[in-house]
Amino acid sequence: MADRDVSPALRRVIAYFESLRPEDVPAIAQWYADDARFRDPFNDVRGTRAIEAIFARMFVQLDAPRFRIRDAIEGDRQAFLTWDFEFRFRRGDRATIQRIHGATLLRFDAAGRIREHRDYWDAAGELYEKLPFVGALLRWLRRRVGH
Repeated sequence: MADRDVSPALRRVIAYFESLRPEDVPAIAQWYADDARFRDPFNDVRGTRAIEAIFARMFVQLDAPRFRIRDAIEGDRQAFLTWDFEFRFRRGDRATIQRIHGATLLRFDAAGRIREHRDYWDAAGELYEKLPFVGALLRWLRRRVGH
């Protein structure tokens, strides 16, 4: 991440996500409020155990997943991050690094823990189009709708 004017607390959160490894997943409870909500195109869960399960599953389903925070804006107990998520599929083409571009809205409680984590990214354009059969179908549909 380019050096931006963000608080030391947000820098620590960013460092956690950028260096996340499977053995770091149980530390999620340190970063999230007990009743925190996590939402992305595939999940909508509450509580640290459910959030931990999502991140743990990421390491099972994908090879070498990694977040790279591109930019951060902070204010009034919330932050907006833009990021690249890089990974390899465990099946099929394992040599090619895949990249998803997205953004996250984080809202913090009074203690500075994350109470809401909302990821925004285009599942169709960023993920499904990279899958062999589904991707070909989606690209065909986009061409048809575009004409």
